[in-house]
Amino acid sequence: MSVANFASLSEDAVEALRSRIGEPVRRGRPYVTELNADAIRHYAYGIGDRNPLWVDEEYAGATGEGRVMAPPSVLFAMDKILSGYVTGLPGIHAMFAGADLRFERPIGAGDNLTGTAHLKALVERPSKFAGRSFQQIYEVPFHDESGALVATGDSYCFRTERDSARERGKYEEIRIEWTPDQIAEIAERYRDEAARRRGPDPRFVEGVSVGDPVPPVTKGPYTATTAIAYLLGWGGLYVRAHGDAFDLFDQHPALGIPNEHGVPEPPERVHWDPDLARRVGVPGAYDYGPERVSWMGHAVTDWMGDAGWVRRLVVEVRRHNVLGELVTCEGQVESVDTATGVVGLKLWATNQDGHESARGSAEVVLPHRGA
Repeated sequence: MSVANFASLSEDAVEALRSRIGEPVRRGRPYVTELNADAIRHYAYGIGDRNPLWVDEEYAGATGEGRVMAPPSVLFAMDKILSGYVTGLPGIHAMFAGADLRFERPIGAGDNLTGTAHLKALVERPSKFAGRSFQQIYEVPFHDESGALVATGDSYCFRTERDSARERGKYEEIRIEWTPDQIAEIAERYRDEAARRRGPDPRFVEGVSVGDPVPPVTKGPYTATTAIAYLLGWGGLYVRAHGDAFDLFDQHPALGIPNEHGVPEPPERVHWDPDLARRVGVPGAYDYGPERVSWMGHAVTDWMGDAGWVRRLVVEVRRHNVLGELVTCEGQVESVDTATGVVGLKLWATNQDGHESARGSAEVVLPHRGA
């Protein structure tokens, strides 16, 4: 007989959450409230994006915008709800699974944006992974200090019973080891990426054709250190220390999961603790969903160059990316509107074994030649 370790879904909890659709959601504790050069630089390094447009004030000051610009996924550092800070269904695991980021203009240093989230939908989805599952979708518009809409983000998590996921046993433990020669080859891929970045050489819309490739960017092999690097730039959802952590568990008792020492820790620990990850039914510690969105955005911004900007980025997370895995993100041009300068991209990501890691699309605004 199996032993229940975690909470189960109940109809009362589901209906209580469903009744909140359309209502404003408390933001939680924001990590970044103003985009300044420091915040942008920390976020960019957290996703492994060395683009000087994000991290070098002197370089960025000489570009058309005249300021440090920000990768589109920096919105995750500015609002916890967009990042997967879900409400309702206490004790039911949440797995970030996708986002749709839409922009009215480029964003960068000096932008002070505030998100106002609401629960957009709660959809029951059949799941081979955990039986009963709910897709919990939030919408977060971001306005500047004048009240103008600057960006809108939709994101969603899947809520699953931890015990059901574990007992179904969909995943086996994954162990990946890399040889010194393979690590050397990965290092060379990173060096090639830096040389390929479009940068200050404008990519004009007149020079783009359907079928053109979006060159690959490499991410990984993933480690616990990689997760920590992202936390430094993004802020995490529930990572708190000492009395601050106990305040959080007092407010949300179902959030704390005892570790091997009997000390409560947040479910976020699945991103660096393989044992807890297996207890909730996944094959091992795995990356953050917003990271995968940011990696796809990295491929887009390297391709478009300094003079372009991302109007929309849509990414679906398709599987767990566990410790040791290597992910390659790339794409191709699907549409070109020369009149408006808008280019549509198809994006995909695969792991070292060719398994799909993520899929998505983007809309990029490129300059006109001679403009």
